[in-house]
Amino acid sequence: MLEVKGIDVFYGHIRALRDVSLRVGEGQVVALVGGNGAGKTTTLRSISALMRPVHGEILLDGERIDTLRPEQVVARGVGHLPEGRGIFPTLTVEENLRMGYFTKRRDRDGWNAGIDRVTEMFPRLKERWAQPAGTMSGGEQQMLALGRALLPQPRLLMIDELSLGLAPLVVQQLFAALVDINRSGTTVLLVEQYVNLALKVASHVYVLEKGAVAFEGDAERVRAEGELVRALYLGGRAKEVSKRERSRRSVSA
Repeated sequence: MLEVKGIDVFYGHIRALRDVSLRVGEGQVVALVGGNGAGKTTTLRSISALMRPVHGEILLDGERIDTLRPEQVVARGVGHLPEGRGIFPTLTVEENLRMGYFTKRRDRDGWNAGIDRVTEMFPRLKERWAQPAGTMSGGEQQMLALGRALLPQPRLLMIDELSLGLAPLVVQQLFAALVDINRSGTTVLLVEQYVNLALKVASHVYVLEKGAVAFEGDAERVRAEGELVRALYLGGRAKEVSKRERSRRSVSA
């Protein structure tokens, strides 16, 4: 479904991404992990056309989207839950959800069906319907942000740090919802600080280090072996793990 091919992205003169390539198949959950400043958020922002690659290209269903405007990328079926939630604190829950549905605002039937789905998944949003979003708890705000991203029924949903700043019980609830979202047919590209959580729900994982892909492989195998997880927390060893993994694959072949 999604293919990122050798993109370079800059913040001014600072190179944030270096020849980053990744693939997300239809129906997959793919995790994108790495330390702070590794380039995870920049990768998602580039796919959403909030940033422009200087080199490389981004394809959705075989067609380039890196030359489109952000709203055109949304219209192609790409949803994006940004880091920090990005809610409008002075607007009500309903108004925030309507902002997420703006590109399809004329589709009343789709709105009603989407609201039914979101409030069934997160009943608390219905209870807080007329409440300003900024007065809700962090967990409720993240539910709102996730619900808003789901409303246009994206085929590909990108999530940036679902668990950030939340209590463990809320994180469990959100990740359970994420599994249901994927089972219903939505493809997911997940950036997540808790690597073990990401590996539990993902089928494939990419590791970024200093703006470049240092490792990619099967998520279940990585979780079972645990070595890559330790390397991520120790820092600077993902490339060593990647070399050993490639050598192991060559021997197996």
